[in-house]
Amino acid sequence: MDLNLTKPICFFDLETTGTDVAKDRIVEISILKVYPNGNKESKTWLVNPEMPIPANVSAIHGITDDRVANEPTFKALSKEIYNMIKDCDLGGYNSNRFDIPLLAEEMLRADVDFDMKNRVSVDVQTIFHKMEQRTLTAAYKFYCNKDLEGAHSAEADTLATYEVLKAQVERYDELENDVKFLSAFTTRKQTADFAGFITFDKDGEEVFSFGKHKGKKVEEVLEQEPGYFGWILNADFPLYTKKVLTGIKLRKLNNKLL
Repeated sequence: MDLNLTKPICFFDLETTGTDVAKDRIVEISILKVYPNGNKESKTWLVNPEMPIPANVSAIHGITDDRVANEPTFKALSKEIYNMIKDCDLGGYNSNRFDIPLLAEEMLRADVDFDMKNRVSVDVQTIFHKMEQRTLTAAYKFYCNKDLEGAHSAEADTLATYEVLKAQVERYDELENDVKFLSAFTTRKQTADFAGFITFDKDGEEVFSFGKHKGKKVEEVLEQEPGYFGWILNADFPLYTKKVLTGIKLRKLNNKLL
């Protein structure tokens, strides 16, 4: 079956230097763009991360420093990648907690104003974990009855993720063939930023989820303790968290001017 789409969706997978969203870098990215009419296009890029790839990480995905030494940096590729995914929903495996946050960090470092406004995301891993509690390789075998050849290569994982989602929608009657429904189904705790440092309270207002101001409204903290904003901007927080915080501060200032 084909997914019921109202706009294109880009399934993507990253291979990286590690798992720290704020510090690690992309070494490979593969995107499979699926259009509402069923047409598809795909592209895979190797990326020079401009930092060493730890040997234990290379052992997992097979990408070494030598292999990416002469490849373009993410900044050099950023506009091409952004043009492929703009105006699209996003899909992936563990993408809500890792791939999308890390992609956002790389985009912001490259001065590309990436955000999730006007798009939704579908995390195939969340559907799988809610339904079966397994890994991607097991998911591919379970849902598609195929062995995942080339696991931990971005291209193989991306294609497998797309095929698994289609099989999940076909298998489970409670899953609607609708990307917005699937996004809601795969969304965990609602957060204002990807990393979860800023969440929402029961009234839908942003609150800090950490530190001495945990549970307090962000707008109130920024007004009562202006220096806290500067501390976060100068500390080792993800760029997307800083972008969201800056947006809240500017919104408050604009409201005062009205």
